[in-house]
Amino acid sequence: MAVNGERPERFAGHVFPQVIPEPLDIRPGAPAPWAALPAARREGLTLDLVEARLTEHSRTFASSQQPEVPAELTIVGDAPPTLVTRRSAVLVALFEERGEAQLVLTRRSMSLRYHRGEIALPGGGQEGDETPTETALREAYEEVGLESSLVRPFAWLSPIVTFASGSSIWPIVGALARVPTFTIDPAEVDRVFAVALRDLVEEGAFVEERWRREHPRPGGDDDGYFPINFFRVPGELIWGATARILTELLCLATGVDWPPIPA
Repeated sequence: MAVNGERPERFAGHVFPQVIPEPLDIRPGAPAPWAALPAARREGLTLDLVEARLTEHSRTFASSQQPEVPAELTIVGDAPPTLVTRRSAVLVALFEERGEAQLVLTRRSMSLRYHRGEIALPGGGQEGDETPTETALREAYEEVGLESSLVRPFAWLSPIVTFASGSSIWPIVGALARVPTFTIDPAEVDRVFAVALRDLVEEGAFVEERWRREHPRPGGDDDGYFPINFFRVPGELIWGATARILTELLCLATGVDWPPIPA
C-alpha cells in the first residue's frame, strides 16, 4: 500500500460510465509531459502541424518503417509472463475542424468479453497476412463504418503490448478527407465521438498514476511502480492502451520529449 498520504483521490468530480480498476498499491504520478508549455503552444494543433511534427520525428511511412517488434518485448507486465500471440492494429483517425485536429474515439460495447465500456481507437485483431494498416482500416470500417477511401494512412506510433490481454497493438495514423459520418456496429461499439487534441492537452485533462503489481512490468521503477495514464474528457475517462498511445501522439504533436522505455 502507498504510505504517508500518497494515495491519490481518484478523478474527483469527474463522471464516467466505466469501472476503472483500483489496485491496492497506487501512488500519484508525474505531471503531464506538456505541463510546462504555455497555452499558446497547446492550441492550433492543426492536421498539417501534426503531420509536420510526425515527419520531423521520422514517423511517416515515407521516411521509415514501423518497428516489427514492440519495444516492450514479448511479456505483459501486470500479469504472469505471457507470450504475446495476438497482433492487432488501431486507427488514429484525425480530421480538422475549426483549425484544430480532432481524434475519432469509440466506447466499446458493454456486452464484450474484454475491455467492455472502455474508450478505444477503432481497431482489432489481425487476420491472415494483413499489414497493420490493412487491419486498422478494415476494423474501422467494421466498427464505425469509416470508408477506407476517406482515410490517408501516413504515419505510425510505437507498437505496444497491452497490460492484461497479451496483445500487441500497432497504431496507424490516418488523415480523413472530410468530417466523417459514422455507422456503428452495436455488437462492438456503444458510441463514437471526436475529441480535439487541444482538449487533451489542456490543464487538468491528463492524470498519471503509478501502480505496482505482483509481477513487474517493463517501464517500472526500482520499487516496481509503473505509470498509468488517463485523460478526462466530458462524460468519459480514457485510460489503458489508448491513453498510452495518445500520450505519445500528443508529445510528438506538441514537440515535447517522449520518455523512452528504461533499459
